[in-house]
Amino acid sequence: MEEIKGLVDKLHPLERKVLPLLDKFSYLKDLVSASGLEEVQVMRALQWLQNKGIIEIKEESREVVNLASNGKKYIKEGLPEKKFLKLIKNKVMTISEINEKGQFAKGEVSVCMGVLKKKAAIIITKERSEIAVKILDNGKKLLEKGMFEEQFLQKEFPIEVNSLKEEEKFSLENLKKRKDIVKVDIQKLKRAELTELGKKIIDSNIQVGNVLDRLTRNMIRDGSWASKQFRAYDVSINVPSIYGGKKQHYRNFLDDVRTRFLALGFTEMFGPVVETDFWDMDALFMPQFHSARDIHSAYYIKEPKYGKLDEALVKKIKEAHENGYNTGSKGWQYEFDTKQTHRQLLRTQGTALSARMLASDKLKIPGKYFAIARCFRPDVVDATHSADFNQVEGIVVEEGLDFRHLKGLLKMFAEEFAETNQIKITPAYFPFTEPSAELHAKHPELGWIELGGSGIFRPELVKPLTGREVSVLAWGIGLDRLAMFKLGIKDIRKLFSHDLKFLRTTKVI
Repeated sequence: MEEIKGLVDKLHPLERKVLPLLDKFSYLKDLVSASGLEEVQVMRALQWLQNKGIIEIKEESREVVNLASNGKKYIKEGLPEKKFLKLIKNKVMTISEINEKGQFAKGEVSVCMGVLKKKAAIIITKERSEIAVKILDNGKKLLEKGMFEEQFLQKEFPIEVNSLKEEEKFSLENLKKRKDIVKVDIQKLKRAELTELGKKIIDSNIQVGNVLDRLTRNMIRDGSWASKQFRAYDVSINVPSIYGGKKQHYRNFLDDVRTRFLALGFTEMFGPVVETDFWDMDALFMPQFHSARDIHSAYYIKEPKYGKLDEALVKKIKEAHENGYNTGSKGWQYEFDTKQTHRQLLRTQGTALSARMLASDKLKIPGKYFAIARCFRPDVVDATHSADFNQVEGIVVEEGLDFRHLKGLLKMFAEEFAETNQIKITPAYFPFTEPSAELHAKHPELGWIELGGSGIFRPELVKPLTGREVSVLAWGIGLDRLAMFKLGIKDIRKLFSHDLKFLRTTKVI
């Protein structure tokens, strides 16, 4: 008994109003009516009582008939077939006469004829070479006694389907076949069922009347608090979660990556999303016959189709492609198309920013640079691929750098950003680096996945842009996949999710 009293003492005022009613009423709508509370207040009280193990909330589904737009209209005006029969009660009429005098809505005459013919209320004949309609004895009886469908529409809606009699169900089926007269909806009903604990509380006759849950200044001042009953606080009950404001998880990750690179002494690079072939591919010593130039590998801009470039720089890159530009290379040995190099496209790789930096008068040697670049490539979207993605792109420019420095750099990136030491550096091919390598890391659930490509820029790229021969380590890492490691996400699409529940519960690094 003490346990029950302790539980009752903790009840909220809304629970105290609803609980005594549960031995008489169980459905939500009945509890709302009997308590005088709003539905949301009763529902809240029921949920709290369920949390305390006093009741169980159960849900039932039932079919309910409601009037549609034409049904509401016919209640006022009568069914169109009734009006139809009245017109032809005393004489045979042609269809054109019925339409003219009856002022039926479009299609209603045809419906009336179909309905009344099935009821053996009319016969269709010919009058003056025109289709005509004659009323039969059964039609006159329907006019006198009324139709089942007409009687059905006079009922009070909504109506539960299971409560209908057989003739009413017959009328419902006929009306359902017609346009916007009735509609059958599935209605979910909530009801509360007392548990054994709830029944004990009801049977115990413990008073669950009004108690106070707030101590006021006046009560303390006049001493009236001593004679009042206060609600006990329940510190064990579960309460609604509070979701404070926070940065979107992937946005926060990108900011963290930027902060880390800046802390390592890197300078951030910036550039446009809409690039030219020149910066996106040509300046990177990618031949114009390379498969990446295909329309299926890049999003080309329709208007404006071409962009503006420094023609003196274009001439140097043209020479690099055609003959190697005094680097000891023979180049690609084809005729460089200067018109094509002006074509505009959505940036396909962050390396375009590195090319811009190498050609910039802001380039410092030695220097370390990085960029977080949004890139676009046509792809089949799945758990590890997307048509647009973020790359972290970077270069280290200094005399005497070699592949050992590159390997150390890639290892540091994997440990720093993916938080894994399970990495593989494998040989690769990129037109603008030699040697080239790919960085792979092992995801705890997806297994080995590629994080990005890297290498040492070729002289045919570096010399035309910088005017000198210098070592340049370069890499481009897929930030989306890197974020999957850090955030524990298995599907790349979750990085950009609009799912509110996911956004509220996902971790933020």
